[in-house]
Amino acid sequence: MSTQIAFLRGVNLGAHNRIAMADLRALVEGLGYDDARTYLQSGNVVFTARPKPATTAKAIREAIEAELGLSVPVVVRTAAEIATVVQTNVLADVVTDPARYLVHFADGTPDAAGVEALEGLEIAPEVIRAAGREIYQWCPDGVSKSKVKPASFRRLKVPVTGRNWTTVQRVLAMTADM
Repeated sequence: MSTQIAFLRGVNLGAHNRIAMADLRALVEGLGYDDARTYLQSGNVVFTARPKPATTAKAIREAIEAELGLSVPVVVRTAAEIATVVQTNVLADVVTDPARYLVHFADGTPDAAGVEALEGLEIAPEVIRAAGREIYQWCPDGVSKSKVKPASFRRLKVPVTGRNWTTVQRVLAMTADM
């Protein structure tokens, strides 16, 4: 068994892709995974499971489509992988506010040319740096004022979903007693 975290992309944003967190927990546990816990209303669920993260991501994605009628990308990481994300923290030397610091989790290996293009964007004072399957983004003027448009991440050629640093740390903390 491993502790895993599923990040659903684009749920509960306005009236689109509405998923009650109680329904999400029930769906995850209905797949045979244990100890499902959600954080906030934005599609973050911590659980324990035997299958590998790619398998659980596919199962959750398919169950959401079958049971809730929604097509939602799902990215899953193990608690150990999230701990590595926090330890790596490639922008620790510039970040001053965790609410303005994002980690984008890629569902697979991002395209190298796409990563290079993102890192090369002229967006100062913002900064983007990749490390493995994660893209770290510092938005000192606020996430809503970011110069990086969501479409820019299509260059990676894999789905991504972002979470602010506070959320990343909190979901990791939720895994401590599992």
